[in-house]
Amino acid sequence: MSKLSLSEISDSVELELSEFNKLFRESLRSKVLLLELITRYIHKQKGKKIRPLLVLLSSKVCGSIGERSYRGASLVELLHTATLVHDDVVDNAETRRGFPSVNAVWKNKIAVLLGDYLLARGLMLAVDGNDFDFLRVITNTVRRMSEGELHQINKTRKLNIDEESYFQIISDKTASLLSTCCEIGARAATEDQNKIEAMKMFGENLGIAFQIRDDILDLVGTKKVFGKPLGGDIKEKKLTLPLIYALKKSSDDERKNILKMIKKGATNSQVEEVISFVVKHDGINYADAVAKDYANRALKNLELFENSTAKSSLESIIDFVVERIK
Repeated sequence: MSKLSLSEISDSVELELSEFNKLFRESLRSKVLLLELITRYIHKQKGKKIRPLLVLLSSKVCGSIGERSYRGASLVELLHTATLVHDDVVDNAETRRGFPSVNAVWKNKIAVLLGDYLLARGLMLAVDGNDFDFLRVITNTVRRMSEGELHQINKTRKLNIDEESYFQIISDKTASLLSTCCEIGARAATEDQNKIEAMKMFGENLGIAFQIRDDILDLVGTKKVFGKPLGGDIKEKKLTLPLIYALKKSSDDERKNILKMIKKGATNSQVEEVISFVVKHDGINYADAVAKDYANRALKNLELFENSTAKSSLESIIDFVVERIK
């Protein structure tokens, strides 16, 4: 598998991404001056755009990129942006992509209403294009993401997340949207149900690998990866796969001590102690192996498709997810 950066992968659909950006910018427009001001502010915060990239590449690997592909890409990016705005309110986040968050600048009430507006704009985009199959997919995704978030909140309060719960949470919270990107991209280009299902599962497996890698990086990455100190999940009392595994492999006394620290709110030195505990009990290596397993599943999902630049780009995205800075 060739190792390309995300920008190099994006180069394979550079013109198509440019077309998507025009439609996305247009879909953010409003006659309400405050909305226009905030959406322009959001548009300046250039993210990686990995989700629209997945939509376009999924269309291309299944046939070709057309108008439905662009609408699908805009729909998922509007949904993603809406969830980020709402997440920042829930988390009381002050920044997003190096900029002050919407809630930090315009307060929570406006941020919540903005998120609702973005979701509505995405749904209307699909309705106006008669993309009713997209609506069925996206509404199920919103349901899964909401359930995943609430499931995690409930489990975090009790600190009793096991592996089964963990995978259910990350499948719903993270993988569901990447799965949706790939399914919508495929639906835009083909009616072949085998291809649509293969791309849907590709996105699901990629999303799980992506989240596990994020959870590993939160413990042993560099601060530059997220622009924040390590151990954020520990401070937020989130039990992720490396820690869940380490707790399972430790003695009862060790386990009780670690959970007690987390429950009370770990200090910086205690966060370091928890990270050392995870490393000692092989939690990082275990999670890394699981992430690679899901990446291999995603790779297997692509076997149905003929070799092409789009297929190579999707393979490179798998590699990018698994081999991000450690």
